[in-house]
Amino acid sequence: MAKIVTIIDIGSNSVRMVIYEKTSRYAFHLLHEEKSKVRISQDAYKHNGELQEVPMQRTFDALKDFLTISESFKSRKILCVATSALRDAPNKAEFLQKVQKKLKLNIKVISGEKEAYFGAIACANLLPMQHNAMSIDIGGGSTEIASIDKDNVANPFSLKLGTVRLKELFFDNNDIAGAIKYIDDALKDIPTKNITTLIGIGGTFRAVSAAIQKRQNYPLEKIHAYEYNIEIFQQYLEDVLQAQSQQELKKLFVKSDRFDVIKPGVLILQRVLQKLRVSNIITSGVGVREGVYLSDLLRNSKHKFPHNYNTSVRYILDSHLSNKTYANNLTHVTKKIFDLTSEYFQIDTQYRYELAIAAKLYPTGSSVHFYSQNKHTYYLIQSALEYGFTHKSILLIATLTRYAKSKLPSTTHIQKYKELLPDTHTCNVLSFLLSLSIALLSHRPRNIDFILSFHNNTLQVQSDNSLYLAKEATQKLECSHPDFHITFLS
Repeated sequence: MAKIVTIIDIGSNSVRMVIYEKTSRYAFHLLHEEKSKVRISQDAYKHNGELQEVPMQRTFDALKDFLTISESFKSRKILCVATSALRDAPNKAEFLQKVQKKLKLNIKVISGEKEAYFGAIACANLLPMQHNAMSIDIGGGSTEIASIDKDNVANPFSLKLGTVRLKELFFDNNDIAGAIKYIDDALKDIPTKNITTLIGIGGTFRAVSAAIQKRQNYPLEKIHAYEYNIEIFQQYLEDVLQAQSQQELKKLFVKSDRFDVIKPGVLILQRVLQKLRVSNIITSGVGVREGVYLSDLLRNSKHKFPHNYNTSVRYILDSHLSNKTYANNLTHVTKKIFDLTSEYFQIDTQYRYELAIAAKLYPTGSSVHFYSQNKHTYYLIQSALEYGFTHKSILLIATLTRYAKSKLPSTTHIQKYKELLPDTHTCNVLSFLLSLSIALLSHRPRNIDFILSFHNNTLQVQSDNSLYLAKEATQKLECSHPDFHITFLS
């Protein structure tokens, strides 16, 4: 696969482009993203699906500029897909031929089932593992649904339900009853058995979740993997549908460019919830574009990452770690100390994974600036540890690296993020264990040159070397357990 790849997605409402760069076999990151609200389907549904001249020209102009941007990044492969608006249009050949002839761009019009599959494999690979989940992607012209259980995708299918379609057919005529009947008829055959989590893909769902974040004063600015309960979701949907003016929608944190399509999208979601018994809502920041990319990247592995592989962790290490030996040693020592002392400190073993990831990523911030390593590692993790982690895991890992080496997490920090962080005792112990591991490796050995054991509240460090720097560093550590001791044996 080419190192730099451009993905273009022509939807009914917007045309979007992402440019990805591979950093190793399965690791990648986003180089650039562009979006244009061309609304290619404008007025099409009033004319039997026929694309209109002005929207087609807008889309052509946007694609022309997208290709210029792609060329500036020296992209070696372009994958362009089109969904509902072109799929349904009787005159799509006219547009496709013009683009191919004048822009030399081949557009692949994908089926609704393929569109649903692409969105679902993006979620299955790039969200925290989900059981008994259903993905839903509400676009301008169609809605795609698929079942997800762990990394398995099943039952992808497409419905002729979309925000622009409903707006033009029903909402423009204030025929809400007609819209409800149309939606319910389309939803008759969707699978509902054992679905406990609803995964939302696409602009409508992200707009709703972003508004709920603001309404709830959510402490983390990250939409991907944002989770909340069904009651909050249902109440917000009802409030949007009851809003009588744009001013009321604005107070609900709806952006102005969604005023005309938010209600059709919300009505679809509300009617879907009538059929499901879900208890949890999770927002996906990824969708069709990422699915198209992953289907190419993972084409030889059944569209799945290797077991226990995380692409975001690998990308950060690829891009920001020069000394892999130290990071591996630090991870090994941290896990060993956790295994020896977790029972003593009464720390749940579930936190071993986050602690190990914090240890592995801790050195990466020095690639930005050595003297502010902790600050930069904290920022890197909060922003770039994007895929496969819950917000709670991301914030805990970031917090541990921010306070590593000497002091415990501040009370102010824990209070600010109390919605996402474990209790103070757990945060303090995990932070101390990482700091202790860093201290023990102060001399940066190529191979770990000490043996650890734990007896009678004392961590014993046995080595044939003096470990002078380690002894000095451990004396500076702040520990919340005064009866915990460290002894060096030769």
